[in-house]
Amino acid sequence: MAKKKTEQAQCSFCGRPADMAEVLVPSAGAPGVYICSDCVETINGILHDYKEQSKDASPTKMDSVPKPKEIYDYLNQYVIGQDEAKKYLAVAVYNHYKRLAQDKDDDVDIEKSNVILVGPTGTGKTLLAKTIARMLDVPFTIVDATVLTQAGYVGEDIESLLTRLLQVADYDVAKAEKGIVFIDEIDKIARKGDNPSITRDVSGEGVQQGLLKLLEGSVVNVPPQGGRKHPEQRMIPVDTKNILFICGGAFDGIEQKIAHRLNTHVVGYSTDPARQRVQRENYLKFVAPQDLKSFGLIPEIIGRLPILTNLEPLDREALRRVLTEPKNAIVRQYEKLFGMDGVKLTFAPDALDLIVDKAIEYKLGARGLRSIVETIMIDSMFDVPSSGVKEFTVTKEYALDKLQKANFEINKTE
Repeated sequence: MAKKKTEQAQCSFCGRPADMAEVLVPSAGAPGVYICSDCVETINGILHDYKEQSKDASPTKMDSVPKPKEIYDYLNQYVIGQDEAKKYLAVAVYNHYKRLAQDKDDDVDIEKSNVILVGPTGTGKTLLAKTIARMLDVPFTIVDATVLTQAGYVGEDIESLLTRLLQVADYDVAKAEKGIVFIDEIDKIARKGDNPSITRDVSGEGVQQGLLKLLEGSVVNVPPQGGRKHPEQRMIPVDTKNILFICGGAFDGIEQKIAHRLNTHVVGYSTDPARQRVQRENYLKFVAPQDLKSFGLIPEIIGRLPILTNLEPLDREALRRVLTEPKNAIVRQYEKLFGMDGVKLTFAPDALDLIVDKAIEYKLGARGLRSIVETIMIDSMFDVPSSGVKEFTVTKEYALDKLQKANFEINKTE
């Protein structure tokens, strides 16, 4: 009788009878329900494909990826000037998406092109990175190179750079492995001289050597909480092959290296002082990999940062625009602060000109604008909210008075 039931049994999915199936597995909870081994293999294949698709689910559909021109236009809303750097970054980010969208079976493997930005302080390197992070669908993080030391010394391990990326990706390793890392203050890990050091440079050359495997692409064991690794800690393996690295640094003093390479030292008397001044101001336009080597970056790390571009120092016109034009302009921020107290704030044009002149004098770039405006506005931000006034205008005379009280040096011609 049992044999007859077995002969009548069939797969509940494909209808294949027991004598035609290699194995017919009965259901544990439903009598008379069976599944054959062929259906099990089919379902297993479907599940595998589904998991692979879920793992690869990322912003790699090129129809939804912003084009380089769109990225450039978006950056223009927040960053004044620096057209060349914007183009380099827009193309680098767009090509990063292309690499993620590339068919794995393709014979041509598109390698990543890491970027290094060179420019004085206050020219917008970090702001460019933060602005790009707003519009991207891949994990993006900004990390500081100044806290890093070589493994085994006091400080943070180099692998902790990726900890922040994991945190941004909610510890989804597959998602983090397609992210972008901006390493700020890369110039602060330059070795102290052009020649290899005979003593161990644990916060300079040692860090550069440790960064090589991250930039090139390898599987790195990352501490989940960052900081220093210890033997009993659980590590998270992260493959950096598809992580794009963008580095930025002020490289203060690199102009002398460029001038030395270009052999632009003037012998005797200069016949055109204005021309000499323009050349000195534009030295960063001629920055080349050999200048980075002279500054203190090792050749191996320079080779892993193939795209080199510079950010120009902001001139008077650019600083004036930074004050008022971007979406998050400094003047708009203070207008917003006063507006929350029901006060309409206005800056007189000559007051803005004074702020720009002081920023140029102190050579602090766009960051200097905020410190100067803060110095001028601190008294009014203290008094106005409780004064009951509805309008407040910052004049040149008011700004001069506040700067003098704050011991800012004021030119006698003003």
